[in-house]
Amino acid sequence: MQPRVDFISLGVRDVAISRRFYVEGLGWPVHREHEDDVVFIQANHGLILSLWNVAQMEEEAAVDPPSGVPCITLSHNVTSPDDVDRTMAQAKAAGALIVSTPRKQPWGGYTGYFADPDGFRWEVAFNPTWTVADDGGVTV
Repeated sequence: MQPRVDFISLGVRDVAISRRFYVEGLGWPVHREHEDDVVFIQANHGLILSLWNVAQMEEEAAVDPPSGVPCITLSHNVTSPDDVDRTMAQAKAAGALIVSTPRKQPWGGYTGYFADPDGFRWEVAFNPTWTVADDGGVTV
């Protein structure tokens, strides 16, 4: 697994309210969005901040809301479903807890989630509509 974070995803209660705050209030540029589901903001040099409907995010990332752990994921994007599987196996061998085995998602991608020793979720993702360069840079 290359040492990089491509996305920081925040599980938000109301995507429209969070969009207004970041986009209209702070002036951050929307790169892509799906109304009421997720907003992608190009934060800097390849880093994406996503504001994601918390209920959808908790389900996909296998977060138990009553646990008190806020739904935040760090995402590592790769170039193929096979790369997702390989990276997840590497994380497991390193001691990660696999919280969501890799699978095809309704939005068309292929993702798996693991928890680090403190429970922070890492998403390992392949999205067929995005490009991951050899240096790890992600183009959305």
